Amino acid sequence: MHYSCKNRLKNKKNNKKKGKAFPPASTCEKNKNYPLYFAQFSASPFFIIILLQGSVEHNIKKFLTIQNMMPTYVKYIQIKTMKQPEKTRKIIHIDMDCFYAAVEIRDNPQLTGLPVAVGGLRGNRGVICAANYEARKYGIRSALPSALALQKCPHLKLISPDIKRYARESEKIHKVFQNFTDTVEPLSLDEAYLDLSNSPALQNPLFKGSATLVAAEIRKEIFKATGLTASAGIAPNKFLAKIASDWKKPDGQFTIDPAMIDTFIKDLPVEKIWGVGKVTAKKMHEMEILYCRDLQKISLKKLITLFGKFGYELYNFCRGIDNREIITSRERKSVSIERTFEEDLSSIENCLDEMPSLYEIFQKRYQNSVEQAPLSHGHETQRKSPFKLFVKIKFSDFTATTIESSFEKIEIDHFSSLLKQALERAPHIKENKVRLLGVGVKFHPDSFYKHSDPAQLDLFSSLASHS
Repeated sequence: MHYSCKNRLKNKKNNKKKGKAFPPASTCEKNKNYPLYFAQFSASPFFIIILLQGSVEHNIKKFLTIQNMMPTYVKYIQIKTMKQPEKTRKIIHIDMDCFYAAVEIRDNPQLTGLPVAVGGLRGNRGVICAANYEARKYGIRSALPSALALQKCPHLKLISPDIKRYARESEKIHKVFQNFTDTVEPLSLDEAYLDLSNSPALQNPLFKGSATLVAAEIRKEIFKATGLTASAGIAPNKFLAKIASDWKKPDGQFTIDPAMIDTFIKDLPVEKIWGVGKVTAKKMHEMEILYCRDLQKISLKKLITLFGKFGYELYNFCRGIDNREIITSRERKSVSIERTFEEDLSSIENCLDEMPSLYEIFQKRYQNSVEQAPLSHGHETQRKSPFKLFVKIKFSDFTATTIESSFEKIEIDHFSSLLKQALERAPHIKENKVRLLGVGVKFHPDSFYKHSDPAQLDLFSSLASHS
């Protein structure tokens, strides 16, 4: 549970305490008299960020005490609370093995043992969605251009994606999950977190309270229902469970129990940390930060200075700490579609000519989203609140621009107007052609609906619609 507030301190009230120093983070961590989990100056000496343990109500009293400890030059305080788990959780991360490719091979056994990839077939613009392990030996990975994949492996069996078929298999998989726990967080068609902490399944004598045995049974049931293999990671939190599911792939599982976290995490490469991409990893390597044990030597203040807000996550993740809860429903923030053209569009008129087909596809996806996640009681009037429509353009030199504006209704004329404005203000249309167009709508943060169905990645849906 997170709670934050900003409080402007009155200088008059603190004049008597002028010059009083605030205890450093290390002191607060060790001294039980201070009600802090840790306290740390932000980049500005006039702004202090404090992280507390416990409930909001309990910490209001703490905040009043801390407020009187501040030196006079501090103008703003930000308080955040971190709710610590009451007991060790049992989280399972299930990840299907080469899901899309595996479905194709299962349905066409002649592909067994051959390099197989699922992806776009549209000339040089298609990309790979998924590849089996035989194809990965040739360096074929998701998001790799299909043309390049065929250069790497001329005998690659490239198959156009069938999202509807994959979705049907996904439904079978999620039904298996529900047999073991109701606390499921779907991440995509082929991936999900399960929280077994309070699951009745652990009371089954067959499992002896072991999430590891439950995970093995889930994988077995998935294979019975679909003929497909899955890998699993079992750990006390989401971060570690996801890492563990990749440890014994394919068709395996790995458990990180609480007793082994400290030893395991120290030797974990920084690339394995959630949120660390190629750019961040390169930056870390240049600083000789290769493993989590290297990150552990860096103070929170230094991590925030180096990596901004992500420094908080790094501080926790490199110690194997992750208090994120399983989210069984998500608020949908937007619905959009985009299309990469086989031949670039060379004029504003050509772009506008594509709008009717884009709008038709968008309408279908928008309507499907509404039908899948009906409004809750009392939200009917919120659906009529203004929408923010947006148009995305990517040029042949891979530069991109996005324009958005609020409208009361979703209409094709509004999208066309935004498209025209964006093209007229961008000099690229004269120098570079348009390779991609996208349209979408953003919802107000406090309106519309909650979405709890397994998510379909836009990349895959787009390929299915336009291959």
